[in-house]
Amino acid sequence: MKRLRDLDYFLIVPYLLLCAIGIVMVYSASSNVVIENGTTPGAYLVRQAFWVVIGLLITIFMTAMNTRYLHYKQFYWGGMLILDVMLAGLLVGGKTINGAAGWITLGPINIQPAEFVKFFLIVATASRLGRRSDEEPMLNGHWWTTNAKPLALSLLMIMLVLLQPDMGSAMIISGILVMMYLASGFSYKLMGAIVGGGIAFYLCILLPIMFKIGKATHVTSYKLARIVAFVDPFGHQSGSGSQLVNSYYAISNGGLFGVGLGNSIQKRGYLPEPNTDFIMAIISEELGLIGVLIILCLLAFIVCRAIYIGIHSKNTFNILICYGVATYFAIQAFVNIGGVVGFLPITGVTFPFISYGGSSMMSLTLCLGLLINVSAQEKIARRKGL
Repeated sequence: MKRLRDLDYFLIVPYLLLCAIGIVMVYSASSNVVIENGTTPGAYLVRQAFWVVIGLLITIFMTAMNTRYLHYKQFYWGGMLILDVMLAGLLVGGKTINGAAGWITLGPINIQPAEFVKFFLIVATASRLGRRSDEEPMLNGHWWTTNAKPLALSLLMIMLVLLQPDMGSAMIISGILVMMYLASGFSYKLMGAIVGGGIAFYLCILLPIMFKIGKATHVTSYKLARIVAFVDPFGHQSGSGSQLVNSYYAISNGGLFGVGLGNSIQKRGYLPEPNTDFIMAIISEELGLIGVLIILCLLAFIVCRAIYIGIHSKNTFNILICYGVATYFAIQAFVNIGGVVGFLPITGVTFPFISYGGSSMMSLTLCLGLLINVSAQEKIARRKGL
């Protein structure tokens, strides 16, 4: 039984602070979006607060649950089947937003299955690798017999995400898997060969298939425009480069201390997706570099705390969960910030706990709740001298 004293407040406090900042900044960044959509000024404030509450309930549930249920075959195969069916269904009937057919519409709610793939593969991979890593050498024949199929199924999920096409989520999922396999003792050379083979497969086989089935007509051309804008944003500032150029203007205008909460110019119709993909540009403009650094430090604290818990854990499953969640949060933030500052092509990835979005919030809090659960388990084990 987990008690309040076993909870990891080094995870909980930064999480709550990030969510509070997210609610305020989504409200501020959405001021022009509500005008365009014809909704009430507080619509996005209410929606973001709703998803934060849902996320908090998910965190409490994941903190309190017995993690042995996550090892059951029913969880693995049931989750794999449901997510594969959802991802495959997106290829024929998914709602397209910003060039990716990655959403399932249920009334007023858009569900993004790729977000839940991140949580599922962290748990499934930790369960599979943690079950045998203490008993078997990583690269013997029996290891391949028992783990080749799960690895292949994980790669299938990544392929289905790429076909949407959602390059951002595919990068994050791939990074999570690579880190977890390496942490479990997988050969660096062999992992390099697998990653290289995967990139070659995408470029030589998967990308031509996307052209064949018609994905390239409007979707791939949209992605190509983003790459062109990434290479030369100011050369295309009246077209595909306008989003990145206006992001630069927002960052430059904010300076060190910002122009003040609610006073952003770029959110007034100049910068698309100001409350989701580019919310960090609006934060930089309104709260300045200081505001951005505070947010990055809060998230970095969660990531470092996850790594710390993993280092001091005795249970292989717990170790891999910690490293998987830390990798998820870190890569997602890196890809988002990289797109905002022009270091990476724009991929549509949200910033953890700050950007508007229900699917992302649920996936993040599933992982955070599990991380708090693992931390509590380790505290109890140390207290009992285990």
